[in-house]
Amino acid sequence: MTIEFEFLPKLPKSNLDDRTFKDLVDECILRIPRYCPEWTNYNPGDPGITLVELFAWLTDQMMVRFNQVPRRNFVVFLEMLGIRLLPAAPAQTELTFYLSSALPHTYEIPAGREVATIRTETEEAIVFSTDETLRIGQPEITHLLSARTAETTPTVLRDRLTNLWTRHNDNWEGRAQSIFEEHPQPGNCFYLVFSPEQPISGNVLAIKLRGEAATSTGINPDTPPRHWEAWNGQYWQSILLQESDDSTRGFSFSDTGQPPAPNTVAEADVVLHLPQEFPVTYFAAYQGRWLRCVYTLPMGTQSGYTYSPQLISICARSIGGTVNASQCNLVLDELIGKSDGTPGQKFQLQNTSILPREPGEYILISPPGGLAEIWSEVNDFADSSPSDRHYRIDSLTGEVQFGFLIREPAQMREEVQLRGRIQVTGESITQVREQAHFVQEMERQYGAIPPKGSLIRMVAYRTGGGRQGNVTSGSLRIPKTAIPYVERVINHVPARNGADAESLEDAVMRVPRILRTRDRAVTPEDFETLALQAGRGAVSRVCCPPRANDETTRGIVDLLIVPQANTDSINRAEGINPAQFALNLALQAQILSYLDQRRLLGVHVQLREPEYVGVAVQAEVGLEPEYNNPHAQQAIIRSLQVALYRFLNPLTGGLDGKGWQFGASVYPSDIVSLFQKTTGVRFLGTILLFELRRQDSTWTRSLAPNNIINPGTLGLICSWADSELRSSHAITVI
Repeated sequence: MTIEFEFLPKLPKSNLDDRTFKDLVDECILRIPRYCPEWTNYNPGDPGITLVELFAWLTDQMMVRFNQVPRRNFVVFLEMLGIRLLPAAPAQTELTFYLSSALPHTYEIPAGREVATIRTETEEAIVFSTDETLRIGQPEITHLLSARTAETTPTVLRDRLTNLWTRHNDNWEGRAQSIFEEHPQPGNCFYLVFSPEQPISGNVLAIKLRGEAATSTGINPDTPPRHWEAWNGQYWQSILLQESDDSTRGFSFSDTGQPPAPNTVAEADVVLHLPQEFPVTYFAAYQGRWLRCVYTLPMGTQSGYTYSPQLISICARSIGGTVNASQCNLVLDELIGKSDGTPGQKFQLQNTSILPREPGEYILISPPGGLAEIWSEVNDFADSSPSDRHYRIDSLTGEVQFGFLIREPAQMREEVQLRGRIQVTGESITQVREQAHFVQEMERQYGAIPPKGSLIRMVAYRTGGGRQGNVTSGSLRIPKTAIPYVERVINHVPARNGADAESLEDAVMRVPRILRTRDRAVTPEDFETLALQAGRGAVSRVCCPPRANDETTRGIVDLLIVPQANTDSINRAEGINPAQFALNLALQAQILSYLDQRRLLGVHVQLREPEYVGVAVQAEVGLEPEYNNPHAQQAIIRSLQVALYRFLNPLTGGLDGKGWQFGASVYPSDIVSLFQKTTGVRFLGTILLFELRRQDSTWTRSLAPNNIINPGTLGLICSWADSELRSSHAITVI
């Protein structure tokens, strides 16, 4: 493979010998009349020509290696600059543990619990490990409040518990009361405030509601117009995972859709997945952890609540919890080797692709007859003294290195001192050399050397990472060890941010940006480059748009972040759902922490998601006569759909295949040009473009004005298959 350095001037290529196999054979044949005139048969079947071709092939292989010398030089230059290839980055997701039953006490699931995918005949199981301890508490409802409108910061609230309901254990009950206004209007809501004493962040709650079974509330129980939310400290986050988790069916308590018996009281659960960031908040003289249910606008022609549902009791219990997890395997107490007492010793861990070390992951040196010593890891030995117990780990290869000894000739220093004495004393150089006694060699030890015979152990480390860790939702189901009281575990969100180890070609593109930014964020290009570095493979693209130069925006830098996503679904003609490009809190904190150390004082960085605009193509194509059979037509239609999902994509789209350009519109001519590259397509018929735009938490599909989709200045085009939204590409053969 040839590497082209776009950041360098167009210098002549360093091809030390550009002769090809054919050139070598032709040159040998031309020399035959001179050195062996009696040889006259130059046909390929001649044994002599066969030998000529054999040695020409061997020479050609030697030249291939010879021409790689410049590549090796480039690697050496990277090493001299202290540049290392980045190791693989682990994928991250959220694991939800469901208990077999509610427990009467707070339950903890320790960090490091491993959950894997199903192992098949062709694929190994992919293991994820929890990053922190999960605490499943005992939720305690302290307040039931209602409001006319759903405000971001509630101000006017009505207490529904005072003098109306009484508390029995954890259950609040009393006479029937409305949860919305007497004549419900969209925006009516009620709040549940939980005690700040209980650790319920990330818990899965089952809210048990009792009320009068009433299908006459006027709603469609299959799609009730209400929305469950929780305050995560920044905004109201949706916490109802799926409609089937609401057994009350929008407070109608209708399981069969048949009219209930008069005065029938029913009870049912609403299962809610609380956010992991669920802080104690003070709103309108009430303090606690807040969640609410909001009456929303009905969809389409469906009707809303004709009157408010009535409740007579409410209580809550924890049935599980959610915790962050990363793709990794934990290795404990690995014996690396025994020291021979020489400088620069190197040892190899049993695994490669070592993840960044966390507290408790270090090397332990046990000298003969002495106490074990904890040594510290450093990036390099530049600042290590002979007594510093330092070591270095290559995360990519798993190689461990200890301090080394450098012997440097002192000729330059000797010559400087000689010239100085000659200038001061006026003596001849011969006299000075006779009188001087200089050290001919200098030695310096960088870092301590483990004593001879010491046992070297890696107490713990984690290995993993790579794109294979970006598993789909629902893939992680198999606990590696039994967990008491846990019935099942699953990942409700797909794993993201997994990236393969950096290749030399990737480093070629990264190093010039490092040299240009000097690890400081000043210009917009600096912020884009450093944000990519901060993501460590989890960030695919970054855009720093210009801001208006006024006092309100001065000192603020906006960054549009496009996270990395698994592109395998493109080949399955499914595209990539914009939900996979969501900028999660962990990635935001990682990027901001990295930039805070490199930005100028007074500069504030804001991370945002681009405005994603979906594209659905409806096209008619005519095929060549030889493809006039059902199987060939289906194959061509599928290839066209895959091409569309790849072309209209933030990661692989655009003319250069590096992602659709920010703010670039989609024209029918783009689709025509793309289809003309497909074998079997003879002509094209009508091409219609439909755009999908997000409105709050829903998407709306409409025909593009003038058949052109403009995503806006900072918008980004994407496409994905969804039968409910009709977002997939429809191609008809004519």
